[in-house]
Amino acid sequence: QLQLVESGGGLVQPGGSLRLSCAASGFTFDLLAIGWFRQAPGKEREGVSCISRSGGSSDYADSVKGRFTISRDNAKKTVYLQMNSLKPDDTAVYYCAAVISWKACTREAVEYRGWGQGTQVTVSS
Repeated sequence: QLQLVESGGGLVQPGGSLRLSCAASGFTFDLLAIGWFRQAPGKEREGVSCISRSGGSSDYADSVKGRFTISRDNAKKTVYLQMNSLKPDDTAVYYCAAVISWKACTREAVEYRGWGQGTQVTVSS
């Protein structure tokens, strides 16, 4: 049974950095594309980034391009989201999600089947 656990959230000042981790268990990790999503109070869930099963392709929302970097370590069954130059608008609960995929990843939440419990990121001075 697939389980995803996010970690690394917290409180950071504007301009600061955080690295989120998404650790997977209970499934063959290198079959899974992984997506990062976020949801702020009163806002719709947003697909932030995704990475293919091999790590060979990735995608980013326009709102985070150039600031966030997604990567994966299949040996550790973990996907990372490095977030730099954080802004107050980045404040949200961040979730990782997984789907079996043999193609380029997608940031469409409806495509994903397994979800983590989320980690809070707060950007504030």
